[in-house]
Amino acid sequence: MIDRAWLKVIGIGEDGLSGLGDEARAALKTATLVFGGERHLALLPAQAGQQRRPWPRPFSLAYGQVLAHRGEPVCVLASGDPMFYGIGSQLAERLPPDELRVLPAPSSMSLAAARMGWPLQQVRVIPAHGRPLARVALYLAQGARLLVLSADGETPTALARLLVERGYGASQLSVFGQLGGPNETRRDGTAANGLGGVSEAGGATPDPVLNLVAVHCQADPGTRPLSRRSALPDSAFEHDGQLTKRDIRALTLARLAPRPGELLWDVGAGCGSIGIEWLRAESSCRAIAIESHAERRGFIERNRERLGVPDLQLVAGRAPDALAGLATPEAIFVGGGLTVEGLVEHCWQALRPGGRLVANAVTLQTESALVAWRERLGGELTRVSVAEAEPLGRFDGWRTARPITLLSVEKPID
Repeated sequence: MIDRAWLKVIGIGEDGLSGLGDEARAALKTATLVFGGERHLALLPAQAGQQRRPWPRPFSLAYGQVLAHRGEPVCVLASGDPMFYGIGSQLAERLPPDELRVLPAPSSMSLAAARMGWPLQQVRVIPAHGRPLARVALYLAQGARLLVLSADGETPTALARLLVERGYGASQLSVFGQLGGPNETRRDGTAANGLGGVSEAGGATPDPVLNLVAVHCQADPGTRPLSRRSALPDSAFEHDGQLTKRDIRALTLARLAPRPGELLWDVGAGCGSIGIEWLRAESSCRAIAIESHAERRGFIERNRERLGVPDLQLVAGRAPDALAGLATPEAIFVGGGLTVEGLVEHCWQALRPGGRLVANAVTLQTESALVAWRERLGGELTRVSVAEAEPLGRFDGWRTARPITLLSVEKPID
C-alpha cells in the first residue's frame, strides 16, 4: 500500500526526541520542512538540509503555510496528543485522511491524571487558554475532578480566587509544570489557603507559563450545589423581578429541548435566565440574549459569568430590529414583546425548519396574541398556575401566582 501521507503531525513531550517512537523519528529524519513552536523546535537536534519554521503570528496563518508545501515531506510538531485541543484536528478538516498521519504522544491531561491517580474517563478537561476561565464554574460539584489547561502562569491564582468566590475554597489544587520532562514541577494546596512552595527569595514560587491545574472540588459548608439538569432556584440570578420563575422556567426549557450544538435566541431576555439554563444543560449549545434594557443587560453579564456560561452572546436592542443579521437559530424563546408588530413573524421566518418556538404570556393581551398565533402556526397551548404555601395567621395557606400561558410550536421541515 502506497503511503500518500506527506504530512506527519507528531506529538512531542517535554522529553523531546527521546520520547518519540520509531515512526515519528523516521518521519522527522526524512522531512525537508518541520513546523512547530519555538519551544518544540528547540527540542530537536539540528539536521543538515532540513528547514525549521516556527509558527507565525497570528497563528491562523499557519494552516496556509503548511498547505503551501502539499506533497512534500513535511512534519508538524504539537504538544502531546495533536487531536486533543491541538492543531491535528484543524489540519484534519483541511486534508483528505490519506494525506495526513497523526502520531500522538501522551497528552498533558493523561500525564496529570496518571500523577493524580485519577481515571481519565472520570475527569472533566477545561481549556482556559483563549477561553474564559469563568467556564470552570459550570462544572463545580462536590467531588468533581477537573483538569484546567492554563493560559499562563497567572491562571492558577485566578482559578483559586474563582473557586473561593463560588464556595469551593476547600478544593484541593495541584499545579503541574513541564509535565513529562526532566524539569517537571508540582505544587499542592487548597484554593482558600494557597498552594505550597517557596522561592529562594522567600516569596511564593511562581508558576511556569505552561502549566496545568488538577482540581478536586470540595464544597465549603453552606455552599448549595447547582444542578445542570433541573431549573436553578430564582435566588441564583441577579434580577429586578423580570425573571421567568423556576417552575415556569423548567416547563419552558422542557419545550425548548436543548440539543447538542444548537443555537437559541432568548428574545427579551430580562436577566438571561432562559439562555443561561439552555447553555448549562448542554455544553456545546450556543445562545444569544437580546435585551434593550441597560440595567438588565448588566444582570445578564454578571449572571453568565457567575453561573459558568460566559459564552452567552448579548445583543443590545429591541426586537425585531435587533434580530437582523443574527445566526439562524434552532430554538427561539419569546419572553416579552409579543404585542410588538412584526416580532413573531420575524422569529418564525428566521427559525430553522424543525426548530422550536416557545412563547410565554401573562397578560390577557399577550395571551390573546398566543391564541391567534396558534391558529396560524399550530402547536400546543398550555396554561399553568402555580401556588406556594405561605403563612396565613397561625396556619398556612396557598398563594397562587398569576397563571402563565405557554405556546410551543415546531416549524415544519419542507
